[in-house]
Amino acid sequence: MPSINRLDSSAPDFSSALRHLLAYDASQDESIERATAEILARVQHEGDAALLEYTRRFDRVQADSVAALEIDRSEWQAALNSLPHDQRQALEAAAERVRRYHEHQVTQSWSYTEEDGTVLGQKVTPLDRVGLYVPGGKAAYPSSVLMNAIPAKVAGVPEVIMVTPTPDGVRNPIVLAAAAIGGVDRVWSIGGAQAVGAVAYGTQTISPVDKIVGPGNAYVAAAKRRVFGTVGIDMIAGPSEILVICDGSTPADWVAMDLFSQAEHDELAQSILLCPDAAYIEAVQQAIDRLLPTMPRADILRTSLASRGALIKVGSMEEACDIANQIAPEHLEISTTDPERWAALIRHAGAIFLGPYTSEALGDYCAGPNHVLPTARTARFSSPLGVYDFQKRSSLIKVSQAGAQTLGRIASVLARGEGLQAHAASAEYRLETPDTEA
Repeated sequence: MPSINRLDSSAPDFSSALRHLLAYDASQDESIERATAEILARVQHEGDAALLEYTRRFDRVQADSVAALEIDRSEWQAALNSLPHDQRQALEAAAERVRRYHEHQVTQSWSYTEEDGTVLGQKVTPLDRVGLYVPGGKAAYPSSVLMNAIPAKVAGVPEVIMVTPTPDGVRNPIVLAAAAIGGVDRVWSIGGAQAVGAVAYGTQTISPVDKIVGPGNAYVAAAKRRVFGTVGIDMIAGPSEILVICDGSTPADWVAMDLFSQAEHDELAQSILLCPDAAYIEAVQQAIDRLLPTMPRADILRTSLASRGALIKVGSMEEACDIANQIAPEHLEISTTDPERWAALIRHAGAIFLGPYTSEALGDYCAGPNHVLPTARTARFSSPLGVYDFQKRSSLIKVSQAGAQTLGRIASVLARGEGLQAHAASAEYRLETPDTEA
């Protein structure tokens, strides 16, 4: 079996081969759905008692009360103070860049006044309370803490509540340190679907939130899907993706490693190269074959690249951009000598990385833009997580007496056309001279 699929856009079956490559079965495991539904129902109706039971069962953590599962702020600060200097410095530098970028996204309230004195506008307010789910145990994702918490705080959210599992009571110090740097307000050592239920519905001890963000396992994803509507959620993320458009000018080893950077996430991750230069594609193939055995996660890489990866020969750079728009990737690297030229042709991508020195990994950790991005072609209609996800907009309408004369007649006609007589009358009562034809 080849280490990675090879496709050619000029082949008669290319369209079907590409569809097959991009196909991702997002259907849910029925056993996970049933278990999640039961957990959520119990947490919703039994509150603290159910939360304590599931925490004992799944995380092997004994606690007499949910209050005992809250991690005190002094422990976060101690975790931050105990980090090696270079690690703390890197976290703080990343946090500052993420904060600075997201400050540009803040939307202000606005209004305008029409000639008759009617005032129309928009009031922008932050959410009251946000829940941030962070994977725990062996997994350590401090970057996710920063990428989710900082935009919420920049938006003005008063309370960000972080939930993170601590199997066998093991608390991840770098995650707690990131909570301290990112502006998190409270941290609870709970995880899984039960944690999602707790922050969505509230318990006797934990207050419900308005929105839940952050990555998790299949149970967490299923729980977020089920509580949507009671609370907002960021998105249901699929496997990670990278698409590289290259003109052959970037060293082949660099591109091979960029493809690896997503493929190493898990076996379902997707890494694709589009290039019009056949010789360059061959060079990348050789780089993959040479470098793959040296990688610590080589087994995952092999499965991911062989099942969902591809090196695709295209007829031109313009065609590469057309195909990229069809794929609508999570991460798009335009690794060329004139990346802005080709970026102008891109309509659908979660994040666009311009030029050979802009590796996707920089975006994951410290460039500044958010790394929570739409996957599975949802970049066609979705955007990266940002400050706007933690702000909501209320319409402002202040109709003047003069404005009510004009708008009232318009509303009356439309309301009667819809057969809603009370609507029409409500507008007509404010008319100084009733319309005799109404």
